[in-house]
Amino acid sequence: MEELVWLNGTLCPKKDAKISIDDRGFLLGDGVFETMRSYKGRVFRLDKHLTRFFDALAVIHLLIPYTSVELGKAVNDTLEANQLQEAYIRLTVTRGQGGKGIDPPETPSPTIIIVARKFIPYPEQVYREGLTTGISGIKQNLSSPTARIKSLNFLDHILARIEAKQKRLDEAILLNTGDFICEGTVSNIFLVKHGNLITPDKESGILPGVTREAVIELARREGITVEGKKVTLPELMTADECFLTNSLMEVMPVSEIDGRKVGQGRPGPLTLHVMEWYKNLVQEEVKIGS
Repeated sequence: MEELVWLNGTLCPKKDAKISIDDRGFLLGDGVFETMRSYKGRVFRLDKHLTRFFDALAVIHLLIPYTSVELGKAVNDTLEANQLQEAYIRLTVTRGQGGKGIDPPETPSPTIIIVARKFIPYPEQVYREGLTTGISGIKQNLSSPTARIKSLNFLDHILARIEAKQKRLDEAILLNTGDFICEGTVSNIFLVKHGNLITPDKESGILPGVTREAVIELARREGITVEGKKVTLPELMTADECFLTNSLMEVMPVSEIDGRKVGQGRPGPLTLHVMEWYKNLVQEEVKIGS
């Protein structure tokens, strides 16, 4: 079946989905995006993703000619048109063409794209063994307004991932410019200390993850103390357990940081519980919404 893409209000074959070489997203990284995952044809917490997406648009001062409800329908239409159940979805908006140099056009004509593709799960072995990670030399700029949104200018995180791959690691962990733990290149981070969950707070410069929020809700529901705070590197390096979260990987254990085992070097008991709680939550919400 030919892949269909939603482009500026119209579903069209991928081969016909064209944008201008003068588009500011291509030239300047002037735009934002959102990544989602569907289960059984339903996007998990679509409303939360769209709220974060519109918050990001406000940060970059960009108005688009669609409401959250209309974009939600467009996401679902794209899924349905591609006959997908388990899918990866990306919603991208740029400021479109125009402006002089870096100056934006007075009346932007945004480019809006929705892509939905079959989700390829991470290997089960990775969940059993955990990811190897390291602390990146690249730091998240706490004073940047783009630190907390999914900006199209993703070079810092790309360079951090390249750095990790050169060290034969799966993922990089970024500190912020205050030298506190921030996040992974595409993930939020949690650590376990004495049976409690700790995660960098929003003031640490993190992207406020939808999966992160769900994990905090689940843990508190189960009576687990969750603390959002400024996390130091020694705290992370002495954690009993550690895991990463995002919409695609869900809850991913970390087994090693810079060559040092986390706990016993395998997913710990609370991490395993959180993994199971999250899977159950997804199934509950998908079922309720069906």
